[in-house]
Amino acid sequence: MRPRGPRPPDAHQPRAHPQRKTGWNRKPERSRKPERNRTRGAEARAGDGAVILYGWHTVKAALENPARRIRRLFATENATRRLSEDGLAAGIETELVRPDAIAHRLGPDAVHNGLLAEADPLPSPELDELEPAGIVLVLDQITDPHNVGAILRTAAGFAVAAVVTTARHSPEATGVLAKSASGALEYVPIVTVQNLARALEALRERGYLLVGLDSTGDIDLGDAPLRAPLALVLGAEGKGLRQLTRATCDRVARLDLPGRIKSLNVSNAAALALYVATKRTA
Repeated sequence: MRPRGPRPPDAHQPRAHPQRKTGWNRKPERSRKPERNRTRGAEARAGDGAVILYGWHTVKAALENPARRIRRLFATENATRRLSEDGLAAGIETELVRPDAIAHRLGPDAVHNGLLAEADPLPSPELDELEPAGIVLVLDQITDPHNVGAILRTAAGFAVAAVVTTARHSPEATGVLAKSASGALEYVPIVTVQNLARALEALRERGYLLVGLDSTGDIDLGDAPLRAPLALVLGAEGKGLRQLTRATCDRVARLDLPGRIKSLNVSNAAALALYVATKRTA
């Protein structure tokens, strides 16, 4: 799968010093009252609209994407060696830091693999730029970044054409979401819309079949008549699809499970639905 977007003329900063120690590498001061949510703080401290990317797969995919402009790259000694061995980060100044410096910025629970990057966000395509083919996922106010990241990772695995989400009540494509996506941000376009119902109508006008997923659907997805182009619409856990979203869909289907538990986490439901839909529309 090719990375998203063409290479801009100034995609990367010119090489200065390949490994430069930074003032950020100072030993973090101890605080009497440690912060409980450093990840959100780290995202906010990036500033100037930059996104935070951390973890090997997330940063590696960003470095390999010519459309992603990396502003700053922080790496431990081991991670720097690994980048060099894989031929990554050529032309980008790598700032050498200790592992605890990255942990101090992200929080002790973040699995960063010695890599953290500050980067420009990727452009969001317009809805009418999507080719009316294949499958798109539509997220109806799914707010948990772990779930959205996992959905993006699954979407990349099933060659989903795009993920459509709302400008409000959706997490930003940075930090935890990017880590959970494991590089999928570089492969799956995210279309951001102001009004989901109008976006669904626009997809219908372009030939998409709109199928919502809900536990109260009137038919199992495996038995529903499906065709491409297809838009699978998923709602937030607990709330499910909003009333207007549900009413706008051509059909609302469910995922029948044989076990005692009849519902799945929304990211797992997305994976199962994509497996079924991909088989049925191939």
